[in-house]
Order: sequence, then structure tokens, then C-alpha cells
Amino acid sequence: MQRDRNQIIQAENSLLASYAVRQDETGARVYPEEEHPYRIPLQRDRDRVVHSSAFKRLQYKTQVFVYSVGENYRNRLTHTLEVAGISRTMATALGLNSLLAETIALAHDLGHTPFGHAGQDMLSDLMKDFGGFEHNKQSLRIVTILETRYPSFPGLNLCEETIKGMMKHGAEYSGSNLGQKRKEEGPTLEAQCADVADEIAYTSHDIDDGLEMGYLKLGELKDLSLWSDAVRKIKEEYPDLSEKVFIRSVIRELTNGMVSNMIRTIESRIHDWKISTREDLNLHYQEGKRIATYEPEYGEKVRELKSFLYKTLYRHPSVVVTSDRGRDIIESLFFHFRKQPESIPETYRQRIGSEGLERCVCDFVAGMTDRYAEEIAHSIGFKTQIH
Repeated sequence: MQRDRNQIIQAENSLLASYAVRQDETGARVYPEEEHPYRIPLQRDRDRVVHSSAFKRLQYKTQVFVYSVGENYRNRLTHTLEVAGISRTMATALGLNSLLAETIALAHDLGHTPFGHAGQDMLSDLMKDFGGFEHNKQSLRIVTILETRYPSFPGLNLCEETIKGMMKHGAEYSGSNLGQKRKEEGPTLEAQCADVADEIAYTSHDIDDGLEMGYLKLGELKDLSLWSDAVRKIKEEYPDLSEKVFIRSVIRELTNGMVSNMIRTIESRIHDWKISTREDLNLHYQEGKRIATYEPEYGEKVRELKSFLYKTLYRHPSVVVTSDRGRDIIESLFFHFRKQPESIPETYRQRIGSEGLERCVCDFVAGMTDRYAEEIAHSIGFKTQIH
């Protein structure tokens, strides 16, 4: 029997906790649309993100290692998919709106630049006198302005709760009514799950990629509490694994441990803080209490692991070389298109009068894949080969 949207919403809402975002309370879209007969609003949001051009380009954007070093390493798209999976797992276990958590996760890196954080840092420097640049805000620009897929509106016209969920804590969204609402209401628990899922995903998979690349060594990890705990458990259960399967089993245990600890802590605080409504969540948020955190001792172990990754992997000489090269490419492209705006595609160029040349150049460069940025830089005389 086919169910209509109201029946689907009713069934979905029956699974939600009292403090979750209900399927029929996702907020209006900026541009009114007729509801779909059998697809609920957040289903449409998720699909719009997945079908967007920016989402598809993530497959050729750097996570840690640029695409040219090999095909077995995470890129920005595979990272996003891992974040989405963890977000949905956490939300489902906690009785939250898993569609909302998943959609926020799928959209969270749409605005990331080529060459990872190095590209973001360079664009931030270049745009410091022109309104700045931050990839989370760029993700919002993409879903509200830059995507051109629909005849009736710019962007993706996502639901209010999806847009608010993409807004990060501490960021300034001046001139935005939704930004003010996000500040007043605080983040939903679904948005917090997507946020911590990002950290869990990259902490685990960057170790996997770092070991496979040879930039990390097993001997360097043995003194880290979180890693040694996972190793001990896997060796007890599976004493005769090959090294490759052993490493992947430990990393899987690491991921499961972080997810499980986070779920337990959130559930415990919901009980201890007597949270029964979204208003209760916001009250604690306004008091500076964050519900989505690890247990204190476990959190120290996570911070130890992240500090190790920063010093050993993210600051590895070979990673620094490619990052610096990426920064140089971004800088070269920015100044090239600033001098020759006629080379910018019309979809970007048409906003120069209203938003300024630098912002339009920034939008164009930020949207490039690593590969396309290298090709364009090469065409203007920049030696771009990254090893």
C-alpha cells in the first residue's frame, strides 16, 4: 500500500524522542514550494544536496592527500559519506531525526576549497579585506545562492532547520535572520551529532590513510591510550590477523569506541539534566553546557590522539610541501582572475556588480576541484605538478 507524505511523516514522527526535530517542524523554505505527494521535506533536502554540482566535485577535493598520490585515500567526498553514516547512526540510536542529521552532514563540506585546509587558509588571507572566507559560510552560499539547478529559485532552497544546522557554533552570520535564530535557539541535537561525527570520522580515517601512505608508523601509535586500548581488544579477540586486517580492525574499533562513548554521554546528560524538549536543550546551551561531548577521561584520550595527528601527520614534511604548493596555486588563480575577470564564467561574473569582484573570484576558485585548479594554473604558466 502506497503511503502519502502525511502518513510517512506520522510514521517517522512516531520514532522520535520529544527533544528531536519533528518531520513536520523543519521550517519553511525561503521560496515557497508545493509539497511533494510522497516525499517529506528532509528527503528532498538530502536529495538536493546529493544531486548538487558542489557535492559531486567533492570527489576531487583533498582531505589530507591530494588526488594525484593514489586512489586508495580519502577525498572530501568519501569523508563526507563517512560523516553522514556516523551522524545517522548516532541520531537513530538517540531517537533523533536521522534524516536531518544526515542531510547536515552531507552538506557540511560543500564549501571546502581545493587542497584542503591549506586552500581555505589562503583564501581566508586573500579575502581578509573583502568580507573574509570560511568554508562553512561558503557551504551556506552554495545552498542559498550559487547552485543553479532549479528554475524558480537560486541555490537549493533547503528547509530552515537544515540551513540552521549548517551554521557552526561561534561563527558570525551577520545580516542573516536565520543566523540570529540559530544564536538564540542554539543548535539542535541533530546538528551537534553531525558536528561531532565530522571529528570522529577524520580522526579515525586519517590514521588509516596516514599508515597506508607511510607517514605514520605503528610504533608511533602504541603509546597513545585510545589506540592501545583498541589494539588490546582486537588482539584478544583475533590474535592471528594479517597486518592489514589488524590495522583496519583497530581503526574500526576506534571509531566504534568514539561513537559509543559519545552516545552514552549524550544519553546520560539527557537523563541527568532532565531534558524533555528542545527548549530544555537550548537552556543548557545558553548556560554554556554542551551535551555532545565525551566522558571527561575518554575526551582526554581523544585529545591526545588528535594532538598526535596534528604534529605527526598534518605537519609531516611531505604534507606541508603539498599544502604549500596548493596555497601557491590558489593565490596564483585568485590574482589572475582578479586581473582578468572576463575569464570568469558568466554565472559568477554576473554578480560582480552586486557582490564585488573579489567575492566572485573567491566563489569561482573555491568551487574548483584540485585537478581543475591545477589545470587552470598550468594554462596560465604556473608549474603545478604536486608529488
